[in-house]
Amino acid sequence: MIVFDLECPQGHIFEGWFDSNESFEEQNIHDLVSCPYCDDSNIKKVMSPVAVKKSQPASLIRQESIDYQRLAKEVVEYVKNNSEDVGARFAAEALKIHYGVAEKRSIRGSATADEEKTLKDEGVDFVKVPFPVSDDDNKVN
Repeated sequence: MIVFDLECPQGHIFEGWFDSNESFEEQNIHDLVSCPYCDDSNIKKVMSPVAVKKSQPASLIRQESIDYQRLAKEVVEYVKNNSEDVGARFAAEALKIHYGVAEKRSIRGSATADEEKTLKDEGVDFVKVPFPVSDDDNKVN
């Protein structure tokens, strides 16, 4: 797998994951790559800020420990800051977006097992992410 930073003519920058550079080129030629923000398919690769380092002998590599709790908190904060909370209306709103009745946007919320099955049957892509309950969520107004 290879990741490219991509850009549309409106200046939206996003990532694309491909099997190879050839795979990207083939998909891009056939307008199969489009901007997730504006759906424009005139896409180009842009310089990535990623640096490539030469490998070091295993004896010189320092094992970095990953703070999984901090990482999980950052993921939750990112999702909260970059999506709209639609609560229990998640399935209905996801279907509206899927069928073009509502504007395309990132949403989060809850769904029952039956609603999840309906979304899968309708071909709606979604990801289940467990969110911790905060003290604010437990307060009674």
